[in-house]
Amino acid sequence: MTTSSQAPITSSELANLWMAYQEQTMMLRVLEHFIEHSDPEGKQLLQSYYNGAAKNIEMIKSIFQQEGAVIPIGFTENDVYKSVPKLFDFMYDIMYLHLMTKVEMSLYALFTGMTYRKDIEDLFIGMTAESQSMNSQATQFLLEKGVLVRPPFVSMPKQVNFVQDKNYMDGFTWFSETRSLNTVEVSLIHHAIETNLVGMQLMIGFAQVAADKKVQKYLTEGMELSKKIEIDLGEFLRHSYIEPPATHAGKATTSKTAPFSDKLMMYNTTLLASFGLGSNALGGGFSLRSDLPAKMAFLAKDIFTFAQDGGKIMIKNGWMEEPPQIEDRNQLTK
Repeated sequence: MTTSSQAPITSSELANLWMAYQEQTMMLRVLEHFIEHSDPEGKQLLQSYYNGAAKNIEMIKSIFQQEGAVIPIGFTENDVYKSVPKLFDFMYDIMYLHLMTKVEMSLYALFTGMTYRKDIEDLFIGMTAESQSMNSQATQFLLEKGVLVRPPFVSMPKQVNFVQDKNYMDGFTWFSETRSLNTVEVSLIHHAIETNLVGMQLMIGFAQVAADKKVQKYLTEGMELSKKIEIDLGEFLRHSYIEPPATHAGKATTSKTAPFSDKLMMYNTTLLASFGLGSNALGGGFSLRSDLPAKMAFLAKDIFTFAQDGGKIMIKNGWMEEPPQIEDRNQLTK
């Protein structure tokens, strides 16, 4: 039960703790497979993340127990299969960690702003800091190995300018010359493509090993959607004579043996789809060229439909754990 020295947790705090528990338990299961097959240098980084996530899970459990709340199921040892061939090759484990800590930085910073009780706020502040630290370490690791492609370099501005051209916000047309992308737009496009390249390999690997045919079909659709996003956004860069990011590392192997349950693979996929929706909204909101937000909105529709279809598959198979509910007053007053 809640102690008298602190207030009960709010609905938003309960929801955020529940979501964090789902994501962190999933990460433990994925990293158990990666750690089993990682090289010594990469294993040290993965193990460091694993240890921190395990502590976070125990702290969340403790809060649930203190509040008299049931502990979620999340993802358990039943969702990862040991002693199977590795599903991804050279450096993908760290590329995946780099991607997922990006998701966590956004997620846990958001949770911090929605939290009012000091102990839970401190927990999310700590989790945000951990994800930032791990992302930084993964970034430097991948750069040192020549795997991560930096965004393009540009000439430094020598003076401050204000927009004078009334066509500055116009997008591509067949009848007029479009201005080059600005650095804000390039950074957002680069980030979206970089994320989708890692996500596409994840979908390829998952699709190879999925047990359920409908899940396999869904993951194949995810492969195609990631490819479409990379091609469509890459055209914006190419039109400004900038090559989109690409890497030689981090491919799916030819293994057909699943290291994870279909439930875990579906959750991971829909989580990344949700992150993609947020990233697209950010990219569209900060772009000053009308064709880029239009393209982002078009892609967001596809991502939303994809995420929604994934949710339906999870519900049909009994894989979607239900978040804590508020009291149904209409039902209680019948």
